[in-house]
Amino acid sequence: MSRVVENPVTIPDDFVPSPVATGEGEAAPERARILVVDDDERNLLALGTVLEDVAEVVTARSGTEALRLLLREQFAVILLDVYMPDMDGYETAQLIRSRDQTRRIPIIFLSAVNKEAQHLQRGYAMGAVDYVFKPVEPLVLRSKVSVFVDLYQMTREIQRKAEQEQRLLDAALKAKAEHLQAERKLRLAEQRQAAIIECLPIILYLEDIGPSRAPTFVSGNFQALTGFTLEDVRASPTFWADRLHPEDREKVLAEIGSRQDRPSFAVEYRWKCASGQYRHFLDQAILLRDVHGEAMEYAGTLLDISERKELEGELLHARKMDAIGKLTGGIAHDFNNLLASVLGGLSMIERRVELGDKERKLVEMTRHAAEQGAELVGRLLAFARKQKLEPGRVELRDLSRSIEQLLDHTLGGLVRIEWQPVGAIWPAFVDGAQLELALINLIINARDAMPEGGAIIVREVNESLPDGNDLGLVAGDYVSLTVVDSGCGIPADLIDRVMEPFFTTKEVGKGTGLGLSMVFGFVQQSGGAMRIRSNPGVGTEVQIWLPRAPDLALVPKLAPAHAPLVENPLRLRILLVDDHDGVRVTTAAMIEDLGHDVRIAADGKTALELMAADPLAFDLIVTDYAMPSMSGLELLTRIHALHPELRALVVTGYAEKDDIAVNQPLTRMLAKPFTQAQLSNAIAASIEPLTVVPEKAPPES
Repeated sequence: MSRVVENPVTIPDDFVPSPVATGEGEAAPERARILVVDDDERNLLALGTVLEDVAEVVTARSGTEALRLLLREQFAVILLDVYMPDMDGYETAQLIRSRDQTRRIPIIFLSAVNKEAQHLQRGYAMGAVDYVFKPVEPLVLRSKVSVFVDLYQMTREIQRKAEQEQRLLDAALKAKAEHLQAERKLRLAEQRQAAIIECLPIILYLEDIGPSRAPTFVSGNFQALTGFTLEDVRASPTFWADRLHPEDREKVLAEIGSRQDRPSFAVEYRWKCASGQYRHFLDQAILLRDVHGEAMEYAGTLLDISERKELEGELLHARKMDAIGKLTGGIAHDFNNLLASVLGGLSMIERRVELGDKERKLVEMTRHAAEQGAELVGRLLAFARKQKLEPGRVELRDLSRSIEQLLDHTLGGLVRIEWQPVGAIWPAFVDGAQLELALINLIINARDAMPEGGAIIVREVNESLPDGNDLGLVAGDYVSLTVVDSGCGIPADLIDRVMEPFFTTKEVGKGTGLGLSMVFGFVQQSGGAMRIRSNPGVGTEVQIWLPRAPDLALVPKLAPAHAPLVENPLRLRILLVDDHDGVRVTTAAMIEDLGHDVRIAADGKTALELMAADPLAFDLIVTDYAMPSMSGLELLTRIHALHPELRALVVTGYAEKDDIAVNQPLTRMLAKPFTQAQLSNAIAASIEPLTVVPEKAPPES
């Protein structure tokens, strides 16, 4: 087989193909190919020379070689010699027509003989479209072949156009689909954005330049947030200003009136919504300008900060309560020192002075007043939540009987208590004495609210609270106690204040304002919660939740209110350290009256000097807890470095009793104010089981 490389095709003048648009870098269409099949090399050369300007000529010297070429390439026309060895033109044409790939290629037979009709008909029957007889007339051959080449080129052009149009159509459909998908995503994003804005406590707005408020646009949640529509605001030029809180109006109107002088502004105010409630708004906006720098309009946000304001108020209240609590601890310390001096002095007067009936009554009245002061200090400490609680298993049925006995004469005949337990009530895990005091306070408050008498209901219910409860308590079992009265009630604006210390709705002289605050402090410290509901003229409900006692919780052992004096046969050498003159003098007198030897020191430095002079000079150290320069604990630490076995008794009127090392074997604690009997018992407990030689000579002063 030989292959002739041809020059570009010369298209006839009467054929003008349709223009084909090709993209950048697209390859130009290939030249048409002509397959010439002849077993004579000279004929192949001659035919190639004649047709080289029409198309690219590919030659084959046998039918087999031609069929092989037809499997690999496409041809516009086939010139096929009729007589060839092995496989003649008719057989080759028949095989070409039998294949789907080549059956539509035009075949022109080349023949030097057999011009008879039967041979021609056989050729046409085998698939020929024309005959060319040898010797070949070049012009006739070129003309016939050009027709099929042009037809082939036109078909290929049509196919290329169709393919290109299909590609363009596919690209257009893809672009349209992508556009639709982008539109759907944009629409979905807009819907999500709108939904988010609807859920947020914020309003977006556009507003014209000017001192008055005339929004041209507001976000869709405007009505949900304020209860009004944009048309409501536009209906009156003073609509927005008229609904400002009276206390905020002047400030806000001045801010709005001067906003043109600034690129942005921000102002907080209260605004009356359609519900009639005032909500706190943070109004912020910036001034938009055009390309020439001229002011166009304001774009702003209106943020509902009501919840934030409430939280700020709660935080401020919590800080105030914390400050009052810290102040309470200091006040309690000073009061306890004063009361300790008073009660100690009264005890000494009773023991050392022969009193008549009239004088004894005066002393009793004075002692009663001092004890009431001590109870008042206890309430202060309860509010401050700094008293040391001793929680244990408390059965409420036993507690109810105890409270009824205590209040039997206090309530009088007009008021009665009705206990209403719902089922078998769980035991509570609390300090029994403090719970008793808390319930007594609540019942007395209920009595005072019902001057004409009635029933005070104490409802007891078991409750199991889940996670996330509105009381803010840990999930678990609680005992709920509700004290209900049918009295005058508490105004709604005072509900949040009644638990503040020193706040009372009673007349002057009829209340300290510490009852509810004490209950609140006790309940909070016990791991519970408290809630008050009240309707003026209907009555009040005070409900407290207390944790349920574990099955293994111990019942607390309560000391008797008036413990008897324990006689101590040992004569002890005691070092008394206290910075308060009155407490130091009365305590020293009480110790001497108990038969002990006492030396006094006004501060820790003096006490250390006495110990350094003779570390074995004392059997017991009685020291105040809170002293300037050196605390009682620091003093004991230094003393124990000199005398590790020395016993100690810490006396305190301070609230933070957990800081005192009462768990150390050599140290005990006594709370101020105390009686002589309590002091004697504490001294006895401090030295037990210490053995001291009686009648030991006191050290020289």
